[in-house]
Amino acid sequence: MQNTDWGQALKPLIAQYKDKKHPLDYQNLYQLLIMVILSAQDSDAHINKLAPALFEKYPNLKALAKAEPQDLEPYIGKVRNSNTKTDWILGIARELKDDQNIPTTMTELTALKGVGRKSANVIMREAEVKAEGIMCDLHVLRVVPRLGISQAKTGEKMEKEMMAVIPQDLWGETGMAISFLGREICRPTSPKHEQCVMNKFCDYCQQQNS
Repeated sequence: MQNTDWGQALKPLIAQYKDKKHPLDYQNLYQLLIMVILSAQDSDAHINKLAPALFEKYPNLKALAKAEPQDLEPYIGKVRNSNTKTDWILGIARELKDDQNIPTTMTELTALKGVGRKSANVIMREAEVKAEGIMCDLHVLRVVPRLGISQAKTGEKMEKEMMAVIPQDLWGETGMAISFLGREICRPTSPKHEQCVMNKFCDYCQQQNS
């Protein structure tokens, strides 16, 4: 849709999901950091199931830093790419040493192995710090082209294009709001157009109804 003021258009959607916690069932920043890394190319539901036992055994970075790779196998062995992720989270635990050292800036977060921009955006949103980007997960990659904000095929390019047309004060909530929309309303098949607060701005909806 040409000439849409996306800052205004997205406000009702952001209002709808603003206070909704991320689907990862974390209790603190340490748990969120570890779960975000483990959930890459896996499902939030799967990570939520195995996390309680992991965090009971390793309640903080200090405890995790003392673990060896084989110690984590019973807890995260079934996670996709578990060997690589084990190396990442143990490396982070040994580097940061203490939960209070977990960073909340884009530069410092993305310097950690296993944390890309998508993960950093999630952590920063949940930590309620000033956003430095827009979170682009698989749901966002699917929904944003439907809306007509960007047709980019990669998260990195899509994030840049969205940042260019959406005011910075909305960045922190935009990604998660669109992600929740994709999970609940704008499903891959049979999207619920009539329930969608974005339907009058959405290219895909207009095409379906024309």
